[in-house]
Amino acid sequence: MQRYNILWADDEIDLLKPHIIFLHSKGYDVTPVHSGADAIEKCNEDNFDIVFLDENMPGMSGLETLSHIKTTKPNVPVVMITKSEEEHIMEQAIGSKIADYLIKPLNPNQILLSVKKILDNKRLVSEKTNIGYQQDFRNISMAYNDRIGHNEWADIYKKLIYWELEIDSAENKSMKEILEMQKTEANKNFCKFIMENYESWLNDANAEKPMLSHQLMKKKVFPYLEKEEPVFFLLIDNLRYDQWKVIEPVITTYFKVEEESTYYSILPTTTSYARNSIFSGLLPADMEKKHPELWIHDDEEEGKNNFEDKFLEQQLIRNKITAKFSYNKITNTAQGKALAENASNLFNYKLNAIVYNFVDMLSHARTDMAMIRELAPDESAYRSITASWFQHSPLLDVLKKISEKKARLIITTDHGTVRVKRPFKIVGDKNTNTNLRYKQGKNLGFEDEDDVYVSRKPEKIFLPRRNVSTAYVFAIEDHFFAYPNNFNYYVNYYKDTFQHGGISLEEIIIPFISLTSK
Repeated sequence: MQRYNILWADDEIDLLKPHIIFLHSKGYDVTPVHSGADAIEKCNEDNFDIVFLDENMPGMSGLETLSHIKTTKPNVPVVMITKSEEEHIMEQAIGSKIADYLIKPLNPNQILLSVKKILDNKRLVSEKTNIGYQQDFRNISMAYNDRIGHNEWADIYKKLIYWELEIDSAENKSMKEILEMQKTEANKNFCKFIMENYESWLNDANAEKPMLSHQLMKKKVFPYLEKEEPVFFLLIDNLRYDQWKVIEPVITTYFKVEEESTYYSILPTTTSYARNSIFSGLLPADMEKKHPELWIHDDEEEGKNNFEDKFLEQQLIRNKITAKFSYNKITNTAQGKALAENASNLFNYKLNAIVYNFVDMLSHARTDMAMIRELAPDESAYRSITASWFQHSPLLDVLKKISEKKARLIITTDHGTVRVKRPFKIVGDKNTNTNLRYKQGKNLGFEDEDDVYVSRKPEKIFLPRRNVSTAYVFAIEDHFFAYPNNFNYYVNYYKDTFQHGGISLEEIIIPFISLTSK
């Protein structure tokens, strides 16, 4: 076991000999010094894993010594020890980024706990995490192998994400491969669950069903319009549940979470279908029927999401809501900065819909740009880039300004993404859409129908039918569609990219968060 080196500065260090002997018996080597000046000199000569500083030493005080040490060794953890419980001393020490703060008289276990918390934290957390997942592994497997409903599937997905994030942050990732295998198996069973139930959710009024995209505004957003404060509906395109969890700590600095839940995206899990469904409050076939002037088909060149504000306006009218609303779509940094500058004016509206497109752009950039692929080779790095972007984005500036006044903030998305690994051969004519996770067209050809979800009667799942022979085919699990005549190119170019449009836990079960200003 590794022995750690501790530097302990105290003008009464001789009286602390019993504590030093105790630490030595526990595997720690302690270098005692009598003053702050001696501590600084020792720090310059040797490397220490941790420094104990008495705050009230003659000559150079503990806080002054701390300042000098942090200048030359900014990463060494320092524990401040003092007889004083004065608040201003604590605040100065905390502001100087101390690792811990102990009050005299000390007892040996108090010191040992502090040392372990600082020096052995990562190892202990790793061990606890891996043991915890091993214990939960069987419970998760038993759950998804039973016949369960949509709520239980959401719980399983959240639990898998919880362990994924815990193992991701642990030093010892020995259980990572097992977790990935379990997630793959869970996804396989979840896809079967969707294929067995999706049609009945849309057609059977009595079916036990999750909340779907077209119900989101009416069920979860419009009720807040009856309250006093303005509502900010923030839709971050492509935001998976795990990505929400990595930006949550930043957001909860300014907002209080009142509800964290999930809902299910409709099929196809794409912007043009799922997001239009959110803003219109309609399923795609009904959008085409009721608003043919707003609905754009897959084979048309025009942008598929140019009328979200019109769809939202029609949904408000249909629900007899007269609230004044704004709609902002942000697709680049300049637009984000302009929205941040204009944030105070948004409080003039009862409902503010904000669509932020960064995460979607990130997934596409990762497909098209080798550098982004290198930066985000897997889910862990993909989450990390999302967190980094958010912390430095104009969106955070917008949220800070919203948090300064009394307001309701809702954060959600239209669908998630899945990292695709296995190609699936399919044949279509020149009018077949280009999405890698679903195909819509005539005479679609493929071999194994068990490995896809096929809808030859699109009206049964409320999808527009362009021709009598139009069918929809959805990729499941981590498959992606590739054409036989260009197969190797497709496989090499698209394998291990993040895609959406099909059926997977990551694409379908997505976050809905309701928050209020602190």
